[in-house]
Amino acid sequence: MKRIKRRLLPMLFLLFGLAACSDNNAVEEEPQFLEVELSINPDKAKVNEPVVFEAKVTYGEEEVTDADEVKFEIWRANDEEHEKILVEHAENGVYRLERSFAEEGTYYIYSHVTARRMHNMPKKEFIIGQPSEPEEGSSGSEMEDKEGSEDTEEHSSH
Repeated sequence: MKRIKRRLLPMLFLLFGLAACSDNNAVEEEPQFLEVELSINPDKAKVNEPVVFEAKVTYGEEEVTDADEVKFEIWRANDEEHEKILVEHAENGVYRLERSFAEEGTYYIYSHVTARRMHNMPKKEFIIGQPSEPEEGSSGSEMEDKEGSEDTEEHSSH
């Protein structure tokens, strides 16, 4: 029995040592982030003129064509009612919606994107006809300054 223990014990240590070494040599995968580039064309349109909203979704270098959900939330400044529209993949990681507006004013859009167990929701402002009173804390120039940094980072982990 002692002879078996003497032979098994060193072999077990050797096996555990090899297993530990192989784990240390494993390549750690760099974390990727869900990026959403929201665009509006044109960002100043006339009443009943088509406006195209696009969310270009990427995860690291990969174009996301299979997001769990992409929803555009659109509302006129200071209105309580927000319209939420589910959007399908169009091409090359782009999710697109075309629509027109019957009422002039300042509008906002959130692009709610859920993919790869992450959520990102950039926000933009656009104008139809004559601008209306913007929402408090959402002036056009302020939103442009925040758009690439605070809005995206602040909401990317929701």
